[in-house]
Amino acid sequence: MDSSDVDQPSVLPRGVVVLIGLACIVVTVAGLRSIAGLVGPVVLALMLTIAVHPLGRWLRRRGCPAWLAALAVLLGVYGIIIFLFVSVIFSIAQLATLMPQYADKFDGLVDDFRDFLSDRGIDASSIHDMLANVDAGKLISAAGDLLSGLMSATSALVLVLTVALFMAMDATGFGDRIAVLDRIRPNVSTALGDFAAGTRTYLVVSTAFGLIVAVLDAGALWAMGIPLPILWGLLSFITNYIPNIGFVIGVIPPALLALLDGGGGKMLLVIVVYSAINMVIQTGIQPKFIGDAVGLSTTLTFLSLVVWAWILGPLGAILAVPLTILVKCLLIDIDPTTRWMNYLIADSVDKNLDPSPDPEGTTHV
Repeated sequence: MDSSDVDQPSVLPRGVVVLIGLACIVVTVAGLRSIAGLVGPVVLALMLTIAVHPLGRWLRRRGCPAWLAALAVLLGVYGIIIFLFVSVIFSIAQLATLMPQYADKFDGLVDDFRDFLSDRGIDASSIHDMLANVDAGKLISAAGDLLSGLMSATSALVLVLTVALFMAMDATGFGDRIAVLDRIRPNVSTALGDFAAGTRTYLVVSTAFGLIVAVLDAGALWAMGIPLPILWGLLSFITNYIPNIGFVIGVIPPALLALLDGGGGKMLLVIVVYSAINMVIQTGIQPKFIGDAVGLSTTLTFLSLVVWAWILGPLGAILAVPLTILVKCLLIDIDPTTRWMNYLIADSVDKNLDPSPDPEGTTHV
């Protein structure tokens, strides 16, 4: 038989492969958005289990039984979740109690702003339309709604705690599974190991610097006499996990409260102090400690924040970097033919590195 008569596997043009891949991404994103209430808590439980898992591994190496190591991991995850949840609920309850005291000052500022616009010749009807929905009552109501929303989030909290229970039980034997996987699928094993290490480094470093920023911010606000400094320090800690714009989100509430409490000068002082603390730590120091563990450029990090916040909501913004590391593991690191893309998305590349090129892959149908 002539070799030309033998059926050869058809090769799709690379452009068609790209279009098919983009279509799959669109379908996947739409599916994730439709079940965001399920995906977010599950991913949060996974990230916390990854962060605490070294504790269980350390106990196993010292001869502790598997059940004790699993219990230690579980208690670590539960402790983190419950502490943050209770702290946020308590702090926002304090804020909702405090806000009525500033109702008159807030209405006075709105009136001053209305007079300012009127003096500049702006039409009264335009001013009314602009400020019709701005009043102290709505601000107080928003604080109460936020507290009610957090209290109603107990179903998501129960889901996180339940998933964490099973993940903690499975985590103790995961090392044995990875050892077997390393023999039969070394590329997959390496990619998963890099994902876990990178995620753990990111979470540990972000937590450490978040605590530093929270203490400094709370101390500065306390020294300036801003009410509820502990709440704003806690907010600084949480927003430290939001890349690029977390500091901006964290400074808005204490700056507004400073405006109500002491006027524009005090608000400006809060903004300046916050900027000095957070820009030095979060922009100058923290990225150097994370380094290549994340393997994402600044632009990609910001885009990941936008995308994951759109897909999963506020929880997606907090988990944006770990989620992007996971996607990078599944789509790039796991396949030797696609690892070259790391050079395009990494924050920095060693110019002296001369790796052996990966073989060019082809797609057959």
